[in-house]
Amino acid sequence: MRRKLVVGNWKMNGSRATNASLLQGIVDGLNGASAACAVCAPAPYLAQCADTLKGSPVSWGAQDVSAHAGGAYTGEVAASMLADFGCTYVIVGHSERRAYHAESSELVAQKAVAAIDAGMTPIVCVGETLAEREAGQTAVVVRNQLGRVLERLDADGMAKIVVAYEPVWAIGTGKTATPEMAQEVHAQLRKQMLEKNAVAADKVQILYGGSMKPDNAKELMAQPDIDGGLIGGAALKAADFLAIIHAAANT
Repeated sequence: MRRKLVVGNWKMNGSRATNASLLQGIVDGLNGASAACAVCAPAPYLAQCADTLKGSPVSWGAQDVSAHAGGAYTGEVAASMLADFGCTYVIVGHSERRAYHAESSELVAQKAVAAIDAGMTPIVCVGETLAEREAGQTAVVVRNQLGRVLERLDADGMAKIVVAYEPVWAIGTGKTATPEMAQEVHAQLRKQMLEKNAVAADKVQILYGGSMKPDNAKELMAQPDIDGGLIGGAALKAADFLAIIHAAANT
C-alpha cells in the first residue's frame, strides 16, 4: 500500500517571519501523523526550510530546477545546488511554468531527469486546461505530458518520481474536480505507467493538485489512485495544511 503524501506549494509567497511561524506551526501540529509531508518554497527560503525543518518529519523541496548541470545560465538553479542543501523534492512542469514560461513537455522531462540524477524526487505535474477538457482532450493531453517524461526513464527511474495531476481549470478558481473525475484521470495515469513497468508503477504516488482543501481532502484521497495532494493556497495556513495531512493519514 502506497503511503499518502501531502506537499505544500507556496508559489511566490512568504517572508522570513511568516515562514518561521508557518513551519513551526506545521511541525508542532503533526502529532505523529503517518502521512508523509513536505513544503516546496521559493528559492530564497530554501536554506531557512533546511534549518527550521532539520530533524523534523517534514521534508522540503524546490518549486523548479534547471535542466542544465551548471554554467552560463543566469538566474537558474542547478539540481546539484538544491541537493547540496538536502532538498528532497522538486516540482517540475507546474501548469504556471508551462503557461507563463512556455515550458514544453520535453523541457519538463529534462528537468525530471536532472532531479533524479541529483538524488531528488521530481514531482511531475500534468493537467489540462478548461478548453482542453471541454473539447474532450483530457486523456490525450495528460498522456502526452507524462509520456515525454516516461520516455527518458527506465523502470528504476520511473519508480523515483511522484506524479501530480492538476486540472488547470481547478487551480485558484474555487472549482474542484469531483473525486470520481479526479480518480478517472489518476487511474489513466497509473495505467500508462503500468504499461511501462507494473512493479515500478505501483510504487509511484499520484497526487491531486486542483484546489484540495480540508473540506474535500478526505473524500478525494479515499479514491484508490489518489495518493495525496499538491496543495496551493491551503498550504499557507498551518491549520489548513495540517487538516489535509491528518485527512491523508486517516484514509
